[in-house]
Amino acid sequence: MAYFEESLVGVASEWFIDQDVSHWHIWDDMAPAFIKQFEYNIDIVLDRNSLSNMKKKSTKNFREYSIKWRDQASRVKPPMDDHELITVFLQAQEPDYFQNIMSAMGRPFAEAIKIGDMVENGLKSGLIISQDTLKASIQEIQNRSDNLANQKKKDEETMLASGSKRG
Repeated sequence: MAYFEESLVGVASEWFIDQDVSHWHIWDDMAPAFIKQFEYNIDIVLDRNSLSNMKKKSTKNFREYSIKWRDQASRVKPPMDDHELITVFLQAQEPDYFQNIMSAMGRPFAEAIKIGDMVENGLKSGLIISQDTLKASIQEIQNRSDNLANQKKKDEETMLASGSKRG
């Protein structure tokens, strides 16, 4: 029981430190309290759907995100084979990453991380144009075109109006 405390990390370690261990004399005294505190973890087991919804946050780089995602994927029951792992990982990606990481199909997960790193670097350096930037540019061009068409129409209406006043 003395070594159990040393094996704990994070929240479990903090919980253990806050306990009054004087009433725990044997393992069976402590185990129910530990289970009661952390049994919720059993109820929130990840599934394939929750993994496909696990998106990369803008504050994390792709490698950190991928490693965390893979760690979570290892907890899914029954375990996924390599093909399913890449497929579910692709479903979790934003369009810029999705279209480029598709080439990792049939390859090990580590290859997907390498490709994702290259995509991230390409987006940062401008070698790859993000879908959002492309959409914004197209929308701006369409707005300018609409504004020009509206201005031309107003100019024509003004010319017609001034021409009919003279006549």
